[in-house]
Order: sequence, then C-alpha cells, then structure tokens
Amino acid sequence: MTLKAAFIGLGAMGEPMAGHLKQHGLLHAVANRTHAKAEAIAHTLGVAAPALAELAAQCDVVALCVTADADVLSTVDALVAHVKPGTIVIDHSTVAPDTAKQAAARLAAANAHFLDAPVSGGVEGAKNGKLSIMVGGDAAVLERARPVLEAYALRITHLGDVGAGQATKAINQVLVAGIAQAVCEGLALGEALGLDPERLIPTLGAGAAGNWFLDKRGATMLKDQFSVGFKLALLHKDLGIVRGIAQKAGTSRTVIEQSLADYAELMRQGHGDDDISGLIRLKRPRP
Repeated sequence: MTLKAAFIGLGAMGEPMAGHLKQHGLLHAVANRTHAKAEAIAHTLGVAAPALAELAAQCDVVALCVTADADVLSTVDALVAHVKPGTIVIDHSTVAPDTAKQAAARLAAANAHFLDAPVSGGVEGAKNGKLSIMVGGDAAVLERARPVLEAYALRITHLGDVGAGQATKAINQVLVAGIAQAVCEGLALGEALGLDPERLIPTLGAGAAGNWFLDKRGATMLKDQFSVGFKLALLHKDLGIVRGIAQKAGTSRTVIEQSLADYAELMRQGHGDDDISGLIRLKRPRP
C-alpha cells in the first residue's frame, strides 16, 4: 500500500523536500504557518492544503520541518487529537532531545509514533534529494517510514531511541560551526595576503584542509555573496540548544561559545539572514 504523506513547514528546506515526495507519488497534503504559502505550494504541486486536523486524519506519515522547539510541540498537539492509530510523525527540525521525547510521549498516548530525524546537507542537499538523515526512534517504525525518507535522502542512519537523532545533530552543528570558524579565518588571511582565490581554494580543497564548506562557500564568501545557504541566525539558535546539551554533558564549549558570540554580533549588525559564511566579515582586518 502506498503511504499517504504530508509535509508541514515549507521553508527553504521543507519546500524542496515536499517536492521530492510529490515526485515519488507520496505527497498528499502540505501545511505551513502562513496558510497562503501552503495554498500556493499545494496548487503548484497538485495536492491539498487542509487544516491540520484534516491533514492528520487523512495521512499515514506526517513530516515536519519547523523552526523552534515550541513549534514542534504545538504542531504535535494540533495533530495528536486527530491522528489515526499507527500514524508516524517525523520531525526534521533541529530541537533539543528532550523536546523529541516529549513529542513522542504525546503521540504515544494516541497510539501514534514519532521519529526525530534532523537533517544535514543544507539547502543544496534538500533541493538535490541528498540529505543525510539522523534518526532516533523505533527501528520497525523507521522501516515503515523509510520510503518517505528515501525520497529526499542520500543517507539514513538509525542512531538509537527517540532523542538520539537530535543528539547527533547537536554534534553535527558543533562541527559545522568549528569548520566555519576555521575556513572563514583562513580565507580572510588568504585575502589579506593577496592570494588568488581561484587558485587558492582548489589547492586547499585537494589536500588535508578540504571540506564541504570550503568547496561550497569558499568562492562565494570571498565575493561577499551570503544569500546562498543556511541562515546564520538559525545556526545561532541551534547552538543555543547545543550549549545546554554540552553543559549537561560537562564537555568543552570553546567552539560553541565563540560561535554564539560571533553570530550574535553579526545579528546585531543586521546580518541574521546571511549564510553562515557571513562570519568572514568578523575575520577580516578591522578598519
């Protein structure tokens, strides 16, 4: 039986993910905080944009990709009174592991299931259907939901019980922040020394310093093009969650604290909608 899937949260990541579900013949409905946007995208995709109660009653799998912990819980609360027994809710947002566990408990009371399944791969990964998805939850539930995830994933990894996906995403965001710190600082130095970026970046990328961020954002940041990817205000939000996790675990927070401070300063300057490569603004020589 073909699954009927819905997608809630049609931002830079969610809209292309919903599009992949449509291409795979799985998408039945969409929803968004701004209903007019949901209606427009639904019209383009040829699906419905019903109220959440109707969406919940009609679909077997509901995927969501929203901004904050409170958004996840409020969406789950809107769904839980109307879901069919056995419905699977998949959360692709970046939230705290405890939030994932709360959502799972609320759905379990309605005999429904929850997978915390944050993603990595950026807007490009969403558009190309090549996201890496880190999943927490019951393995058998994941297998039932796998056709939905495979519509937009390059890699799907089961990490453990509910919360394990978000714990893994926390680690991912520390690495993302640290790599951005290093690449932006290094390229600012290369710029100050007058090196040719068209030769510098491929040379660095071919050696031990090579990484996704350098490859995808190196050239654009040196051209002051910062509208290409993940908004730095969102990474700042994510790192606030990660800080709490690291505090509880008792681990070092050097990268987390530096990045929180830097991105807060960029937000103060009005650059919150920049890609995270906008960090290079703070690494360049001060006037």
